[in-house]
Amino acid sequence: MSTPPLKNILEAAMMAAGAPLSVERMKTLFAEGMEPTSSELLDAIVELRKDLLGRGIEVSEVASGFRLQVRSDAAPFVARLWEEKPQRYTRALLETLALIAYRQPVTRGDIEDVRGVVVSSSTIRTLLERDWVRVVGHRDVPGRPAMYATTKEFLDYFGLQSLEDLPSLMEIRELEDTSRRLELGDDAEARRPTPDRYDFTSDEEREERGAEVLSQTEDDLAAASALVDKVEDNVFEPVEGKAGKGEPRKVRDLGQILQRLEEQHSTAEETAVDHGETQRSGEHDDATAQEKESDNE
Repeated sequence: MSTPPLKNILEAAMMAAGAPLSVERMKTLFAEGMEPTSSELLDAIVELRKDLLGRGIEVSEVASGFRLQVRSDAAPFVARLWEEKPQRYTRALLETLALIAYRQPVTRGDIEDVRGVVVSSSTIRTLLERDWVRVVGHRDVPGRPAMYATTKEFLDYFGLQSLEDLPSLMEIRELEDTSRRLELGDDAEARRPTPDRYDFTSDEEREERGAEVLSQTEDDLAAASALVDKVEDNVFEPVEGKAGKGEPRKVRDLGQILQRLEEQHSTAEETAVDHGETQRSGEHDDATAQEKESDNE
């Protein structure tokens, strides 16, 4: 029996493995003394990638090695093969994961100092169960709190080869600026601590304060709903047809999310420029009108 081409062997192995294969793991597919070199394996992967151009699958390199995966444009159709709804993660969990990824190793106390709220045990437990984070040691302070860092499984899940593929701090700052322009940033006024108690001088003042709180709550709920819609549109793929409330949506990959935010950033800047030009034009017209009035006088 003739030996199939090396690229065919690797394609079959990646399809059957169900997990990324490293170059060293690929070498174990062959009998002792018959193993191809690392260079030969990488050349075969390049050939396989060329063969799959324009196809529904592709070879992707992640932290643990190489894998076959469905291309993003075909993913929404393939997802219909499974009735199980994808798990939805809370904003608190995603913020906690982001802080661990960018500031690792960190303790729960470090995360709480940045977020300003307590990190629930269920959030940490979920991240540990998903194998996205792990305990890498304990800080040498009273209580010896655990220090957390991300794992290879985290990189594999988000399609990253290493932590260097995460957006840089400069890109994060630009995204924060974009968020502020899109009214997605934190409101300093809303961040102001709530008084422990109110001293009312009359029933009328108490009723006015109650009405004010209800009005602010309604505004906050409306703003929060709009914020959730904007964030979901940036993070999740659109659903074809009429989407029901709460219907699961596929998460965009990191590159798509950054591209959408950059496009919105450019649109916001163009809008600001147009507004500025319109305002300057109006100011110029006003100045011209005032000069004419002065001449007439």
